[in-house]
Amino acid sequence: MALPRLDPLPAFNFLITLLDTSSTFSTLASVAGLVLGGFAECSGLESTLEVIDYLEGGVNDRVHRFPGRFSYSNITLTRGVGFSEDLWLWHQDFVEGKGKRRDGLIILQNDLKIPIKIWAFSRGLPVKWTGPRFNAKASELSIESLEIAHEKLELVVSPGALVDSAIGAIF
Repeated sequence: MALPRLDPLPAFNFLITLLDTSSTFSTLASVAGLVLGGFAECSGLESTLEVIDYLEGGVNDRVHRFPGRFSYSNITLTRGVGFSEDLWLWHQDFVEGKGKRRDGLIILQNDLKIPIKIWAFSRGLPVKWTGPRFNAKASELSIESLEIAHEKLELVVSPGALVDSAIGAIF
C-alpha cells in the first residue's frame, strides 16, 4: 500500500488570534472567540541564537563557541482595512498609557481549514501601527499593519489538543 503524498502546506490559509493574558479563562478555552482573521500577510516568525565566542589563552587553533540567548524578530500583521478597529485600539491603549500585553497564536491550516501548525508568541507589545495610504489615482485596497514585539516564540507541538479545547469552548 502506497503512503499518501504529503505536499507542503499553502501559506495563504492562516489565522491570527490575540489572547488577553489578564483574563481568568484558560488560554485554551478562550481561543475560539478571539480570531482576528482576514490578514493578507504575517511575517517575522524568526528566532536567532546568539553565539558567544571565548578565546582561551594558549589555544590558538580555535575559538570556543557557546550558545547564548535567543532573540525574536517582531511579527508584522498586514490586512485590508475593514470595519474592525481591534488592532488600532490595542495600539491606542498603549499610547494612552493603559495598554496590556497580549499573547497570540498564528495558526496555519490545510486546505480543509484544519489547523496543522500553531506558533504561540508571549507578551506581545504593539510597537508600530501603520495606516492606509490614500491615492485617488489608484484602485488599490486600503492596507493597515501592526508590528508586534514579543518575548518568546514557540511551536505548539500538539495542535490537536488546542483545537479540541477551542471547539469545546464553542459548544
